[in-house]
Parts: sequence; structure tokens; C-alpha cells
Amino acid sequence: MDIWKITLQSDVPTPTILLPTDVIVCVSLCGICGSDLHPYHEREQGLAQGTVVGHEFVGTVAVIGSQVSPHWLGARVMCPFTTSCGGCFYCKAGATCRCSHPQAHVFGWVGAGPAAEADASAGADPPQAAPQGLQGSQAQYVRVPLAESSLVKIPDSITDEEGILLGDILSTAFFCADNGCVSDGSSVAVVGCGPVGLLAIMASLHLGAEKVWAIDSVPDRLAMAAALGARPINFLTEDAKTAVMAGTEGRGADVVLEVVGLAPALELAYNLLRPMGVLSSVGVHTSQSFPFSPVDGYNRNLTYKSGRCPARRFMERLIPLVASHRLDFTQIITHRLGLSEGVHGYDIFDRKLDGAIKVVLDPWK
Repeated sequence: MDIWKITLQSDVPTPTILLPTDVIVCVSLCGICGSDLHPYHEREQGLAQGTVVGHEFVGTVAVIGSQVSPHWLGARVMCPFTTSCGGCFYCKAGATCRCSHPQAHVFGWVGAGPAAEADASAGADPPQAAPQGLQGSQAQYVRVPLAESSLVKIPDSITDEEGILLGDILSTAFFCADNGCVSDGSSVAVVGCGPVGLLAIMASLHLGAEKVWAIDSVPDRLAMAAALGARPINFLTEDAKTAVMAGTEGRGADVVLEVVGLAPALELAYNLLRPMGVLSSVGVHTSQSFPFSPVDGYNRNLTYKSGRCPARRFMERLIPLVASHRLDFTQIITHRLGLSEGVHGYDIFDRKLDGAIKVVLDPWK
């Protein structure tokens, strides 16, 4: 996919049931995620031309496969960004994001290749025997394989906007903080104040962090970080390491949460961390090497945790917190557009224009 070649297509066929465990969801709200920008800029390559992108969505089950229980029909549902079987080794261990079932895929990624290109250009999922991926959710309808173990019914007390956050970035933020072992009294530096970073600030404070620094260069995002209770640091005008060291008696932060997915951010995260600290990274990295060496890690007694969030597991854990409305997680949503404005949505999100932090799309507008 060439850079900037996100287009709106009105002739994409409605997905159909391919396997008896599938459902078709009528999408009521979908989102643009920071990880969508990697193929947008070709930092991630191999996406088939014509792929329907996106992996954040909520909606109503419109059609069910023959092995899906009838009670799912008409259900209001949210979905993690990956499908999962619920029964394999990884799913039983809670690592639903690493499900080994052949129908476990990330939404919005169909691998390039002659067969995949042909299928993607027609808006279709690859055939069952060619598991190159799964069409995405920035659309009016989406096929969900392994539906009963992937989808989560949305309680009446949770809004569509809250549901779409649960399916990816809210779960990812809490996963990042959990991996960092954030607890009462922790000092935490958050590198990156995009949607996941802002939610990671909220997660850290909820888990008991005493001090949270928020590092970014976008004034609107730093202002929101400050409103959430973090100490904002604009790395263009202030040295982040100096500020964090000054606030920790020269040690560095107990935990650093890196949510950007670029090597300079990971290097900064390493530099902010105290010896014996935890660096938790959930940014989707595309670099082939680390900005710090094994020697650096050894000399700092570094604990490094990274990877994809098992969102299906975290969604169920976080439902009670979201339903309580003690915290307004939806305050990070700055733009509510129609899918017809999706190209514009990508542009303002990518270039951080008009105060864009989180963009959600109504597929029926």
C-alpha cells in the first residue's frame, strides 16, 4: 500500500458467512488506531492492496453461522482487535492475542500476494485454505471468525464509545501498566501522549502511582495529560531525563511505559528508567534492532516487557470499572466523524491537526 493511499470505497461487497463459527456484525462505531499509521506510512509492509483496514469496532450481530448459538443474533457486541478460540494453550493461559487457531487473525490485515491481492481487491476475506488475514472494521459490516470466543456482549451500562476503547486501547493501556508492575507509590514516566499514552496515565493513577510524568511534544496532548494528573514534559523545550531524575532523587522512574512504537521513544524510555526498574513497551515497533544493547540492559538490571495486548482477557476484567463510570475514559475522543470523512480523519490524526487525539467513525454517515 502506497503512502497516503487510504481511500473511501462504496462498492465493497458485504461480507458473508464463510465458516459455521462466523458471525457478521453490523458496525455502529469504528475507530482509527495509532497502529493503523504503520501501513499508512509503509513502516509495516505486506498489506494487500484493497484491504479494508481497521480493528476497533462495536455493533450488532446481524447474521450467525450454523454453529453459533442463537442468543448472539441481535446482540450488541464489542470485539478485541484479534480473534481467538478460547481453547488453545495460549488462550487458556490468558494470552488470547497469541491464539494458535488457524482462524485467529488481526482485523484489517490481509497479507500481500497474488491470491490475497485478488481477494482483497474484491473486499473479501482470503479463502479458508489460505489464511493470509482478515478484512477490517472501518466498514458497515465485518465478518468475525471464532465469534463466540472473540466477541463480548456490551452491558447496557456501557456506551458504544466505551466499548470501542475496551476492545483495544483501554485494554492495551492497562496491560502496559500491569506489565510495568505499577502499584501504590510507583513513579511512572509515560513516553507518548497519544490515545494509549493518555489512557496509560489514567491506568497508572488508578493502580496507585504517586508520580506520573507525561512526555510528548504536542501541546494539546500535554494539556490533557496535565488535566488527568500527570506532570507534562515537552521534550522539545525541556530535558525529560533531567526532570525525571530531579523528581526521583537522581534514580530515575520505577516504571517507564513506552507507547509510541519508534526507536527514539524506546531509547528515551531506557534513559528515564532507574536500575532494577521495569520498561513496559506496547508501541507497535517496526525496527529490526534495539536502541540499547544487552550490555546496557545488564548494567541497569533492566526488566523489559513488550508485546501485543491480550485484549479479550482485559476487556472482561475492565468491564466493571468502565461500567462504574468512576473515570471518564471517553474524554480522549476528540473527533466524531462519519466514515465518509475517514480519509480526512486519517490526515488530522496522522498530522495531529485540529487537536486530534482519538478519532472515531460512524459507518452510516
